[in-house]
Amino acid sequence: MATATSGVTANRAELIAIANSVASEKMIDKAIVIEAMEDAIQRAARTRYGQEMDIRAKLDANNGDLRLWRVVEVVELVDDIYKQVDVKGAQKLQAGAVVGDFLVDPLPPIEFGRIQAQAAKQTIFQKVRDAERERQFEEFKDRAGEIITGVVKRVEFGHIVVDLGRAEGVIRRDQQIPREVVRVNDRIRSLIFSVRRENRGPQIFLSRAHPDFMKKLFAQEVPEIYDGIIEIKAAARDPGSRAKIGVISHDSSIDPVGACVGMKGSRVQAVVQEMQGEKIDIIPWSPDTATFVVNALQPANVSRVVIDEEEDRIEVVVPDDQLSLAIGRRGQNVRLASQLTAKAIDILTEADASEKRQKEFTERTEMFQTELDVDETLAQLLVAEGFGALEEVAYVELDELAGIEGFDEDLAQELQSRAQEALERREQAAREERTALGVEDALADLPYMTEAMLVTLGKAGIKTLDDLADLATDELIEKKRIEPRRRSEDAPKRPEHKGGVLQEYGLTEEQGNEMIMAARAHWFEDEPAAATADAEGEEA
Repeated sequence: MATATSGVTANRAELIAIANSVASEKMIDKAIVIEAMEDAIQRAARTRYGQEMDIRAKLDANNGDLRLWRVVEVVELVDDIYKQVDVKGAQKLQAGAVVGDFLVDPLPPIEFGRIQAQAAKQTIFQKVRDAERERQFEEFKDRAGEIITGVVKRVEFGHIVVDLGRAEGVIRRDQQIPREVVRVNDRIRSLIFSVRRENRGPQIFLSRAHPDFMKKLFAQEVPEIYDGIIEIKAAARDPGSRAKIGVISHDSSIDPVGACVGMKGSRVQAVVQEMQGEKIDIIPWSPDTATFVVNALQPANVSRVVIDEEEDRIEVVVPDDQLSLAIGRRGQNVRLASQLTAKAIDILTEADASEKRQKEFTERTEMFQTELDVDETLAQLLVAEGFGALEEVAYVELDELAGIEGFDEDLAQELQSRAQEALERREQAAREERTALGVEDALADLPYMTEAMLVTLGKAGIKTLDDLADLATDELIEKKRIEPRRRSEDAPKRPEHKGGVLQEYGLTEEQGNEMIMAARAHWFEDEPAAATADAEGEEA
């Protein structure tokens, strides 16, 4: 490279040979190297003839011929002697030149001094480096999700730098398999996790801890997965310790679990060895959530599954002697099952479940007794039939209520009337409470807003339209993130995520957006008046 920048008078064949060599070595287009050389020569020529000049250089990529010239514009009155020429002077460069023409003024070749040569060398290096980085990014940007093999080049601050041949990748500490020993020059397989374009060049992030790494390994070991006959529908990992995958077969004659295990466990063992002995539970996937949860909690036996669609969580009841097995060491089994099913899972024993049901039954019975002014037997009948809230009694079809054994239409109408009156009393009490909290009436006019919501907002310090308008949607309605319940005493505790202010009311994201936009509406109503006032002020 230094020879290429030692001077324009260098051997032409040598210039082209160097361009070819650099292009081949860096695996970039030869035209980019030629362009870098031209740019370096232009910079050196401006240093020699003047930085103000518009100097161009052209290097023939085939024979090495070099042309150097400056561009000048023909004008009537010269303001810039470096870039302009009058009509009379232009005739010396090109006969018949007129105002507005741009002319080429050939320049003699220049000799490179030490400083010019060094500057040219840096220019070429920078251009080639930029081209190499762009080539690396273009090569890897669409390969995220692939498994790639490389050689460990070095370990820096716990991060592994991997030589991928044409680029370098990084396995960050949190994407490594814990307790895995890696040495320089070891061959290592990893997943291309992400490729980012950054100022210091493309950054290729690799992973050996991601669940997709395990999926891709199975695809390499199990032909049926590669061919699409068997599909891995879900995967969860505790890297270096244990993993679970849910598989399904699209061919009824092929057992998905058996195909993944292989003859004498050969297929799964190949994956286990690559993942440093990580134990893998292969589970048949099912579209039925309850069935899949039961399978995911293996090897524990499950007595009953209760799905709460509103809270997006699942309550699993197990025999007393299966509790520790269902939870696993440090909550590992239930945590992986939760990740696999994408549901929060509560593990309860038969005694716990019975106690919980009895508590809920008692609480609902007492609520109906108090709010509807009925005796305990009638309240228990309502709870036993599945009624759990006043709204259900007040607005259910009359025939459904009258159809309960021992009820008639008159009793059903009376119960509905009492339930509606109780709801009105609640609404009035909530209205008085939110007034006492200082929540302005304008908030009550927002869509989907109830008095109970207004009380909740008031307690959170949100009392005006502007207070609500300043919130983001997730701050208003985001649901609380629920971790799977662990009964292990040594399980680590995580900080609780409180969710949005109104998360308990089950509002959708669209409803939350509509409420916030309605609260912001008065901001935009003031804009036309302000614009009119500004216009009148300008006229005055």
